[in-house]
Amino acid sequence: MAKSEKTPFPQSKRLKKADGTIAYVWDNKLHNWEGHALIPEGKEKLGEYHLYGIKHTKEEWNEARQQREGLPYYKNQSMKAHLSDYRN
Repeated sequence: MAKSEKTPFPQSKRLKKADGTIAYVWDNKLHNWEGHALIPEGKEKLGEYHLYGIKHTKEEWNEARQQREGLPYYKNQSMKAHLSDYRN
């Protein structure tokens, strides 16, 4: 059985107000990689996308989400062979 290790980063929290508004907060800022960070009165159609407290359109959010994974080319093992040709 594997132990669940705690990450050094704060975890996101789901907050719900009395009027039904749902907010996902990380480090006291609206933030959610999984979907809407702010859902006013629980209505998904009115949801807003936020990353690290900055409001984004759905297209900007999708683009940022796609770019968050993977290694940069200079850390990728398959690209290191090509980079060594340009080193002194």
